[in-house]
Amino acid sequence: MGLVDKKKNILKQKVRELPVCAGVYLFKDDRGNIIYVGKAKCLKKRVNSYFSRLLSDKTQALISRTADIEYIVTPSEAQAQLLESALIKEKQPHYNISLKDDKSFPLVGISREDFPIVSVCRKKYFKKGKKVSYYGPYTSAADLRQALKAMRKIFGFRSCRIMPKKACLYYRLKLCPGPCEARISKKDYNDTIEQIKLFLSSRYEELLHKLSGKMRQFSTEKKFEEAARLRDQINALSIFAQGRIHSTGLNELEDLKLLLKLKKIPERIEGFDISNISGRQATGSMVSFYNGLPDKDNYRRFRIKSGCGIDDYAMLREVISRRYSRLKNEGRALPDLILIDGGKGHLGAGKQILDALGLDTAVISIAKEKEQIFITDKAGPLKARIDSPALNLIRRVRDEAHRFALKYHHLLRKKKIIGK
Repeated sequence: MGLVDKKKNILKQKVRELPVCAGVYLFKDDRGNIIYVGKAKCLKKRVNSYFSRLLSDKTQALISRTADIEYIVTPSEAQAQLLESALIKEKQPHYNISLKDDKSFPLVGISREDFPIVSVCRKKYFKKGKKVSYYGPYTSAADLRQALKAMRKIFGFRSCRIMPKKACLYYRLKLCPGPCEARISKKDYNDTIEQIKLFLSSRYEELLHKLSGKMRQFSTEKKFEEAARLRDQINALSIFAQGRIHSTGLNELEDLKLLLKLKKIPERIEGFDISNISGRQATGSMVSFYNGLPDKDNYRRFRIKSGCGIDDYAMLREVISRRYSRLKNEGRALPDLILIDGGKGHLGAGKQILDALGLDTAVISIAKEKEQIFITDKAGPLKARIDSPALNLIRRVRDEAHRFALKYHHLLRKKKIIGK
């Protein structure tokens, strides 16, 4: 089998593993560069179409340069379109020529005034002389209007071209905060506009982090009504931004609860990974996910102290012991689920420490090679569909823990080299 056929077979296998849901797909070359970004109502069906016999010359050239395929699940095709446009703007893929002509496709325009207007437009102006920030272009005006409608329910913004003298129906429907009757200050309204800009730029994690911080501040100040409003915004954004809706109506957390037969939805998940090269500069990492999203304020790093060589199990036992001994001694809340990057042996090492501490927190592990999930009361791996919402969430926690561990490991190596 030639190299071309071998590469094509590898790509076809990746296509077979794609989920049957909306999302964005990314074609990468052999250097890892993104060369094409596309959106789909059904990822599996859309990407599979690139491997049919009837391909244009341009598509054949694209596939010949493609070495890898990645994807991001979204709750709808409309949300996939927002993400597609943001990624094209950021990455400038070679084969996304059509979306570079902003005049041919709809845009989101945000006017620059005291109380900015948010609107869909096709040309780069609202009216002559008015300054506007633009986001897009997008391939479908219908999908864009649908996405904007969902955004308006979350944020609320002005859409009227001329400021009216009294509040209109949109205010009563809670789709506009009522700047026309001074129901909102200029500062607060523009804070909302900045949030919308983050959303349109697909900077969801940064947006949710800011809103969470604000919510905690309101709660500390006993402004419970404002805190509740932000909580509702965060919940809506979490679903909209992370694409956690499955075609059967189950989201990732609910699917994970069912897969692992947990008593409750695992709101707080903590994931562990060990990083070392031949036992040198060994480190451990712990990432924390809350409601399916990274909670970076609660990430932790561990420098291995026990001098246990290249014994992964011993290093894992040390890290887990240090983490949960402290939580137990301080009387702090434990996670709903602990996830370990590794196989059955790694799971056993983690469970051994939890038992010694008298903790019954649910713990699982995921092995890299075959993406197998292990639980404590089953000898073999769990059976989970490759595109299941639960497995998607487990992968994200595992990958983030691995990334965070490597980052710390590289930092320590750098410090050692330069003598700090």
